[in-house]
Amino acid sequence: MEALSQVTGRAIPFGAKNVDTDIIIPAKWLKTISREGLGEGAFETIRQDPDNVFDDPAYKGAPILLAGDNYGCGSSREHAAWAMLDLGIRVVIAPSFSDIHSGNAVKNGILPVVLPQEAVDRLMEVAREGHKITVDLENQTVTTPFQDRFTFDIDPFRKHCLLNGLDEVSLTLESEAAIGKFEQARAGARGWLAQGTAI
Repeated sequence: MEALSQVTGRAIPFGAKNVDTDIIIPAKWLKTISREGLGEGAFETIRQDPDNVFDDPAYKGAPILLAGDNYGCGSSREHAAWAMLDLGIRVVIAPSFSDIHSGNAVKNGILPVVLPQEAVDRLMEVAREGHKITVDLENQTVTTPFQDRFTFDIDPFRKHCLLNGLDEVSLTLESEAAIGKFEQARAGARGWLAQGTAI
């Protein structure tokens, strides 16, 4: 996955609370195992409104999404993270997240930032005024051109994975030498396991 260190850009001032994964990507889009093309179905029910924020040209390609409490609740579908990534979203800022969705987001290179509602409200104002927001993962800050500065907490392991672009496969490959050494020692001590048995 692509490493994430700092993201600067427009933010989509969505702000809705209790957005479940079926709203993020409806079930009819779950027939694919590909990560590409899911952005087309992302927030489909909301996008039926011609005045929706996701299709507003002012926010086209915006890498940051501002949401309300309990973002990503509902089912555990990883397609929700894939759909957001396909839309170009790399950061979601909300007062709280579903644990499972938050984990899926990180595993796919999306940073979930938890900030108090007052901070999210301020960022919504900045986004609506057309100004960019900067999210700095290394320093764990969210800033605006108006000297707003909000700090956020993140699990150190998640931070390490995002900064270095490490998904579960990449994390395993970091230990490739140790795994190889273990397999060699095991083969030497229990070689008969590797040979198989005739029936």
